[in-house]
Order: sequence, then C-alpha cells, then structure tokens
Amino acid sequence: MPSLRVVLDTNVLVSGLAYPASTPGRIVQLWRDGGLDVVLSRSLLDEMARVLPRLSRVRLNEVEIRDLSDSLTFLADVVAPDEQRDPELRDSNDQLVLATFRAGQAQYLITGDKDLLALGDRYPIVMPAKFWNRHGG
Repeated sequence: MPSLRVVLDTNVLVSGLAYPASTPGRIVQLWRDGGLDVVLSRSLLDEMARVLPRLSRVRLNEVEIRDLSDSLTFLADVVAPDEQRDPELRDSNDQLVLATFRAGQAQYLITGDKDLLALGDRYPIVMPAKFWNRHGG
C-alpha cells in the first residue's frame, strides 16, 4: 500500500524531534519507521537548523544539527518550492511552506501555524492531532 505523502511544517518537525512522546513526535517516528513519505524543502530544513538551537531541551551543537539536517535529506523527498504565491496567505513567511506542499504534490500539510491552517478549506492543511487521529498508529 502506498504511503501518505505529507509536508511537515518546521514547527511540527522541531516539536517532533524535541518531544518524541508528543503527537508531532509520534508523526516523526511514523516517518522514521517508513509509514509516511515526508516532503521537505531546503528552506524548511534550514529553518529547522535555525530553530533547534533555541530549544534548551535540544542539546545538539551546530555541527550535530547540520548533520541531522543532512541525514533528513536522505529520509525525505526534498523538493524545490514552486513559484506560485497564494494571495490569501496572511503571513508571507509561510509562502515557502505552501509552495513546498504544492511542489511536492503531498496529500497533507501538517502544521500548527494558524495562518496556514486558515487555508484549510482550500488545501488539506491539518494540525498534528487531527492527522494522527485519522492516520496514526
């Protein structure tokens, strides 16, 4: 059976790595176990590398974070975001996330970002808990 293709927004990816017992953590583990095909972009990985050091719970140095980012490129389908912009997206910083979703032809965008979630009537954008309730183990 083909696996679901999903984009993990940076907030889900970072939460999943920092808090393995959380719902985002279970989603990341499902990915690591081969139960999901995750689509990422270089910009999402770069953002993850910028955010992780800010978390006191994550005790990785800069080199270890870069190694983590590099290893995730082997697990994920890394795509170049498309050039389209959605004029209804309230936060222009989220354009690359939505563009990654479109370019990767994913079935879901999993995020906790309210500006992206506001487009849930037009795109399959869901919070981690909703995704987990539908497709989790």
